[in-house]
Amino acid sequence: MDRLAFTSMASINERRLLREQLNNELANVSTVGFKKSYDNAMVSVKAAGDGWDSRIQPYIEKFNAVNLDQGHLMVTAQKLDIALTDKNVLGVRAKNGELAFTRRGDLRLNSQGVLETGSGNVVLSQEGNPITIPAGFDVQITREGDIFARDPLQPVDAPPVQVARMMLRDASQITLQRREDTLYTPHIQFRNANGDFAPGPNTPQIVPGALEASNVNPVTAMVKLIDFSRSFETQIKTIAEAKELDQSGSTMLKAR
Repeated sequence: MDRLAFTSMASINERRLLREQLNNELANVSTVGFKKSYDNAMVSVKAAGDGWDSRIQPYIEKFNAVNLDQGHLMVTAQKLDIALTDKNVLGVRAKNGELAFTRRGDLRLNSQGVLETGSGNVVLSQEGNPITIPAGFDVQITREGDIFARDPLQPVDAPPVQVARMMLRDASQITLQRREDTLYTPHIQFRNANGDFAPGPNTPQIVPGALEASNVNPVTAMVKLIDFSRSFETQIKTIAEAKELDQSGSTMLKAR
C-alpha cells in the first residue's frame, strides 16, 4: 500500500502550489489592475531511481501564465489614472532594473517628478526611458498614451507640450508569465534580449481618468478553495486507510 500513500502524498505536495496561487489571487481581489493566472495542468510523471520503476506520480507544470481578461472599469476622473484595455500592457522598470510589464494604472509622480505606478515601478516611455514631468505642470494623457504637460503660468491659450509616449504593447499574440515581484515578462520564446517583445497587430489604447479592477472573481475563487480543502481531506483519508490496510495485513501474517 506504500504506492497508494506515495501517490496521495505527491498529489498533496503538488497541489500546494495551486493553493498558494489561489490564496494570492484572493488577497489581490481589490488590487488595481491585478490579473489572475491560468489554471496549471497536472501531468503524470514516472519517478526515476532504483526501486521506482512502477512509481507514477502527479506533477504540476510550473508555469504561471497571466490571464489578461479585462476587469471592470472604475471612473476616477484623476488626471494620472489610466485603465488599459483589451490585452494591452504598460512597460515599467522593475526594482532590479529590468524591463517588465504591468496592468496597474494608478500612476503618480514621485519626489523627483518621475512617473511611477502605485507599486513604485517607474513608467517607461516608448524609447525605454523614465518619464519626468516638471512639478506643478498640468498633465493630460491621451487614449494613445501620449503625455502632455502645460505650465500653469503660461497663457491659457498656450498649447501643451508633449513630454513622452508611454510604452504600450499589445500582448494578444504572446504569453506573459508572472515574475516574483508580480510584474509580467514575456515567455522566453517571445522575449528579446532586453526583455521586450514584438507587439501584436492591434493599436494599444487606454482609458484616461479610470482604473481597471482586478479580474479575479471572488466567488469562483472561494469555490476553488473549498474544492482544494476537500481534496486535501480526501488524500489524507486515503493515506490513513492505506496504513490501516497495511496493519491489517501484518496482523493476518502474524496470526498464521
